[in-house]
Amino acid sequence: MEAKKNILTAEGLKALEDELETLKVERRKEVSQKIKEAREQGDLSENAEYDAAKDEQRDIEARIEEIEKILKNAEVVADEELDSKTINIGWTVTLLDIEYDEELEYKIVGSTEANSLKGKISNESPLGKAIIGHKAGQKVTVETESGSFVYKIVKAAKAK
Repeated sequence: MEAKKNILTAEGLKALEDELETLKVERRKEVSQKIKEAREQGDLSENAEYDAAKDEQRDIEARIEEIEKILKNAEVVADEELDSKTINIGWTVTLLDIEYDEELEYKIVGSTEANSLKGKISNESPLGKAIIGHKAGQKVTVETESGSFVYKIVKAAKAK
Protein backbone atom coordinates (compact mmCIF):
# COMPACT_ATOMS: atom_id res chain seq x y z
CA MET A 1 0.00 0.00 0.00
CA GLU A 2 1.35 3.40 -0.97
CA ALA A 3 1.73 5.92 1.84
CA LYS A 4 -0.60 8.91 1.86
CA LYS A 5 0.89 11.99 0.22
CA ASN A 6 1.41 14.89 2.60
CA ILE A 7 0.33 18.00 0.75
CA LEU A 8 2.38 21.02 1.84
CA THR A 9 2.76 24.61 0.81
CA ALA A 10 6.32 25.79 0.12
CA GLU A 11 6.13 27.71 3.41
CA GLY A 12 5.06 24.57 5.28
CA LEU A 13 7.87 22.52 3.74
CA LYS A 14 10.44 25.11 4.80
CA ALA A 15 9.03 25.21 8.35
CA LEU A 16 9.29 21.43 8.70
CA GLU A 17 12.82 21.36 7.27
CA ASP A 18 13.86 24.13 9.68
CA GLU A 19 12.30 22.32 12.65
CA LEU A 20 14.05 19.08 11.68
CA GLU A 21 17.40 20.86 11.43
CA THR A 22 16.90 22.50 14.84
CA LEU A 23 15.95 19.19 16.45
CA LYS A 24 18.90 17.31 14.96
CA VAL A 25 21.57 19.96 15.48
CA GLU A 26 20.61 21.96 18.57
CA ARG A 27 18.05 20.05 20.62
CA ARG A 28 19.90 16.70 20.46
CA LYS A 29 23.05 18.39 21.78
CA GLU A 30 21.15 20.17 24.55
CA VAL A 31 19.44 17.02 25.79
CA SER A 32 22.61 14.92 25.64
CA GLN A 33 24.32 17.56 27.78
CA LYS A 34 21.44 17.38 30.28
CA ILE A 35 21.77 13.58 30.41
CA LYS A 36 25.54 13.85 30.90
CA GLU A 37 25.12 16.33 33.75
CA ALA A 38 22.43 14.17 35.39
CA ARG A 39 24.68 11.08 35.17
CA GLU A 40 27.44 12.96 36.94
CA GLN A 41 25.14 13.41 39.94
CA GLY A 42 25.41 9.74 40.79
CA ASP A 43 22.58 7.26 41.50
CA LEU A 44 20.33 7.22 38.41
CA SER A 45 17.52 5.25 40.09
CA GLU A 46 16.33 8.33 42.03
CA ASN A 47 17.48 11.03 39.66
CA ALA A 48 14.52 13.12 38.43
CA GLU A 49 16.72 15.26 36.15
CA TYR A 50 18.00 12.14 34.40
CA ASP A 51 14.47 10.76 33.91
CA ALA A 52 13.22 14.11 32.59
CA ALA A 53 16.14 14.40 30.17
CA LYS A 54 15.58 10.85 28.90
CA ASP A 55 11.87 11.62 28.38
CA GLU A 56 12.81 14.78 26.49
CA GLN A 57 15.27 12.80 24.38
CA ARG A 58 12.52 10.29 23.52
CA ASP A 59 10.16 13.11 22.53
CA ILE A 60 12.79 14.73 20.30
CA GLU A 61 13.60 11.46 18.55
CA ALA A 62 9.89 10.73 18.03
CA ARG A 63 9.34 14.18 16.49
CA ILE A 64 12.40 13.75 14.23
CA GLU A 65 11.00 10.43 13.02
CA GLU A 66 7.55 11.98 12.47
CA ILE A 67 8.95 14.90 10.42
CA GLU A 68 11.13 12.58 8.34
CA LYS A 69 8.06 10.45 7.48
CA ILE A 70 6.10 13.58 6.52
CA LEU A 71 8.93 14.86 4.33
CA LYS A 72 9.45 11.46 2.70
CA ASN A 73 5.87 11.57 1.37
CA ALA A 74 5.65 15.35 0.90
CA GLU A 75 4.09 16.83 -2.18
CA VAL A 76 4.58 20.57 -2.46
CA VAL A 77 1.72 22.38 -4.14
CA ALA A 78 3.13 24.34 -7.07
CA ASP A 79 1.29 27.58 -7.82
CA GLU A 80 1.48 27.04 -11.57
CA GLU A 81 -0.40 23.72 -11.25
CA LEU A 82 -3.40 25.34 -9.55
CA ASP A 83 -6.28 27.29 -11.03
CA SER A 84 -5.33 30.89 -10.32
CA LYS A 85 -8.91 32.18 -10.48
CA THR A 86 -10.50 30.06 -7.75
CA ILE A 87 -9.63 29.33 -4.12
CA ASN A 88 -7.13 26.55 -3.56
CA ILE A 89 -4.36 25.41 -1.24
CA GLY A 90 -2.07 28.29 -0.32
CA TRP A 91 -4.85 30.89 -0.46
CA THR A 92 -5.90 33.19 2.37
CA VAL A 93 -9.65 33.60 2.65
CA THR A 94 -11.86 35.96 4.64
CA LEU A 95 -15.27 34.47 5.35
CA LEU A 96 -18.42 35.98 6.79
CA ASP A 97 -20.29 33.58 9.07
CA ILE A 98 -23.86 34.43 8.04
CA GLU A 99 -25.47 33.13 11.25
CA TYR A 100 -23.21 35.05 13.65
CA ASP A 101 -22.31 37.98 11.36
CA GLU A 102 -18.64 37.37 12.19
CA GLU A 103 -15.64 37.57 9.85
CA LEU A 104 -13.03 34.81 9.99
CA GLU A 105 -9.72 34.60 8.16
CA TYR A 106 -8.04 31.33 7.23
CA LYS A 107 -5.18 30.11 5.13
CA ILE A 108 -5.87 26.85 3.32
CA VAL A 109 -3.04 24.35 3.73
CA GLY A 110 -2.48 20.60 3.50
CA SER A 111 -3.59 18.52 6.49
CA THR A 112 -0.02 18.26 7.78
CA GLU A 113 0.21 22.04 8.24
CA ALA A 114 -3.30 22.60 9.59
CA ASN A 115 -3.47 24.50 12.87
CA SER A 116 -6.76 26.18 13.66
CA LEU A 117 -5.18 28.25 16.45
CA LYS A 118 -2.96 29.88 13.82
CA GLY A 119 -5.78 30.27 11.29
CA LYS A 120 -4.61 27.44 9.03
CA ILE A 121 -7.28 25.00 7.89
CA SER A 122 -6.84 21.79 5.97
CA ASN A 123 -7.95 21.34 2.40
CA GLU A 124 -9.51 18.09 3.70
CA SER A 125 -11.59 19.76 6.44
CA PRO A 126 -15.31 20.32 5.81
CA LEU A 127 -14.76 24.09 5.52
CA GLY A 128 -11.67 23.69 3.34
CA LYS A 129 -13.47 21.30 0.98
CA ALA A 130 -16.46 23.64 0.75
CA ILE A 131 -14.55 26.78 -0.25
CA ILE A 132 -11.94 25.27 -2.61
CA GLY A 133 -12.91 26.03 -6.19
CA HIS A 134 -15.04 29.05 -5.29
CA LYS A 135 -14.45 32.80 -5.64
CA ALA A 136 -14.90 35.91 -3.52
CA GLY A 137 -18.53 36.99 -3.36
CA GLN A 138 -19.92 33.46 -3.44
CA LYS A 139 -21.75 31.71 -0.61
CA VAL A 140 -20.88 28.18 0.47
CA THR A 141 -22.67 25.74 2.74
CA VAL A 142 -20.53 23.60 5.00
CA GLU A 143 -21.98 20.29 6.14
CA THR A 144 -20.63 19.06 9.48
CA GLU A 145 -21.73 16.54 12.08
CA SER A 146 -23.28 19.39 14.08
CA GLY A 147 -25.27 20.83 11.17
CA SER A 148 -25.00 23.09 8.14
CA PHE A 149 -23.29 26.46 8.21
CA VAL A 150 -23.39 29.15 5.53
CA TYR A 151 -20.45 31.43 4.81
CA LYS A 152 -19.97 34.23 2.34
CA ILE A 153 -16.48 34.49 0.87
CA VAL A 154 -15.59 38.14 1.44
CA LYS A 155 -11.99 38.12 0.19
CA ALA A 156 -9.76 35.47 -1.33
CA ALA A 157 -6.17 35.80 -2.50
CA LYS A 158 -3.15 33.65 -3.08
CA ALA A 159 -0.90 33.87 -0.05
CA LYS A 160 2.38 35.55 -0.79
